[in-house]
Amino acid sequence: MNSFFFLMPIFLFSLTIVSLRAPALSLEKSVDLIKKTCRKTPYHDLCVSSLRSYPGSSGATVHDLAGIMLNLTLANATDTLSFIQVLINQTEDPQLEMPLDYCAELYIPVVKYTLPQAIDAFDKSQYGFAEYGVSDAGDQANTCEKQLSKSTASSPLGDRNKLMSELCDVAVAIIKMLQ
Repeated sequence: MNSFFFLMPIFLFSLTIVSLRAPALSLEKSVDLIKKTCRKTPYHDLCVSSLRSYPGSSGATVHDLAGIMLNLTLANATDTLSFIQVLINQTEDPQLEMPLDYCAELYIPVVKYTLPQAIDAFDKSQYGFAEYGVSDAGDQANTCEKQLSKSTASSPLGDRNKLMSELCDVAVAIIKMLQ
């Protein structure tokens, strides 16, 4: 009976340590899943920083990470379209306005149709269609950049189009892991 009273506090202390460590282990596991998943994408650092910055990514599955990346890609496309519209309204240079108009015409369907439909397809486990839509969105960003490069010395959307294209490539890579 004396050993029971001696061992009970040690057992309770051990149980407390394990229970306090469990959330940390879960967080480490989710961070490891993000790293492991992102290693299989073409832009590892972008993937890791994007997913880690998103609320709810800790504890996410690979399926969840793909969904998060799709939402981040749509948010980026929406922000880029808004930026294009601001530039169009501010520019007085017709040489810049024409390619910006062209870019807006590329981004509008990406924001309104292509990516929302890709996300919907993803949610229905139609990964091939989702992959196709996201890939197309990346192609539109590249097309926009090519048009701007022809018309201006330095593209006002260079960094944004590059980011959009890379986010799409990362999203496609993660979706492919689910197929």
